[in-house]
Amino acid sequence: MVGTIIGSSIFVQASEITNLVPSPMAVVLAWAVSGVLTLIGALVCAELASAYPRTGGVYVYLKQIYSPLLGFLWGWATFWSMHTGILAAISIVFARYAAYFMPLSDTGLRVVAISAIVFLSVVNYVGVKFGGRVQTAFTAIKVLAVIGMIVLGWALSGDVPPHLPPAELPPVTFANVLLAVSAGLFAFGGWHMVTYTAEETINPTRTIPRSLMIGVAVVTVCYIGLNAVYLSVLPIEKVMTSTRVAADTFEVLVGTGGAGVISALVMFSAFGALNGIVLAGPRVYYQIAQDGLMFKWFNHIHPAYQTPDRAIVLQAIWSSVLVATGSYRALFTRVIYTEWIFFALLAVGVVLLRRRPGYAPAWRMPLVPIAPIVFAIVAAMIVVNQIRADLTNSAIGLAIVASGMPAYYFWTRPSARGTRHEAPRA
Repeated sequence: MVGTIIGSSIFVQASEITNLVPSPMAVVLAWAVSGVLTLIGALVCAELASAYPRTGGVYVYLKQIYSPLLGFLWGWATFWSMHTGILAAISIVFARYAAYFMPLSDTGLRVVAISAIVFLSVVNYVGVKFGGRVQTAFTAIKVLAVIGMIVLGWALSGDVPPHLPPAELPPVTFANVLLAVSAGLFAFGGWHMVTYTAEETINPTRTIPRSLMIGVAVVTVCYIGLNAVYLSVLPIEKVMTSTRVAADTFEVLVGTGGAGVISALVMFSAFGALNGIVLAGPRVYYQIAQDGLMFKWFNHIHPAYQTPDRAIVLQAIWSSVLVATGSYRALFTRVIYTEWIFFALLAVGVVLLRRRPGYAPAWRMPLVPIAPIVFAIVAAMIVVNQIRADLTNSAIGLAIVASGMPAYYFWTRPSARGTRHEAPRA
């Protein structure tokens, strides 16, 4: 989980957030609120995962709580926008930092990003165990590296000359705080993906809740620590305009060589996150196809590697199309707006399930119904504010979700229903 969340966004989202709330205190507040919201969302998913430890994660929970239609809409949006959009956005950041070492045109950036997606899709095509080992190795190294960055940054920041007083900056408004929290939530994106592989996880009713809670805590501490380093070393105007804020920070602290090391670390970190995202998504598409609600072509397990091979291939193709046609900001905006509609519904769903007879999760989240209701209200505020701020991308995101409704009724008509099969376990 930590390996999926700590990807590349923390090394660029600081600039996005600081642009929205140009105040160090407001920046730290936005990151802290994002972390708390992510923790509550993780607790919601932890309870649901312990109740329904099946491959597919959020798709399974929405289907159980509300209806197969709502679960399908999640899976539909996951393939066309949310999951593939995260994959595309992080691959673009990977390419941005690669450009530190070699000049890349806009086309070159997109070619590097697509190449990373294709390579990791091949890695996960040949087996979940191999992909998992790659993920574990990347995670261990990059968490140690991030902690080292925080410690080194604080140790050396005292030698940085005081910044000149900033020029007049725009005021911090509540609407922009919500947008900053939304941008922060993208950097926390992926926390729910650990639930996608429940049937391939040992003792999922215990392992998945622990992964969710420990993972969010570790990531929140790392994120706030890194942002504090950025803001203590660079003038706030520089943080606002930088496209490689981590590299710029360590170039000030230790020179050009330090910036190169940090750029390499960001690429390494993004690569690890991409691996986790590539691994998780196809399990959702495969599970939906198992239920007869998506292209039958998704419903296939490789006879030798025991992976959802066709789903991996289609995910690689579509995320590459998104890289070729979209900008980083448009991709992450569309992802956050769409995802958090469903996350709000999940939180309300825990409250509803507690009232149903026969609901017996192996683990129960605390502070129900207060925490889930507060989470749902704040999520709704973020969604409404995002619509107000970026109507075009919000409309695209909503249109993608809505387009799943005719697709659902197409696949559920009597002539389209196929034979159901049990999902094999890897």
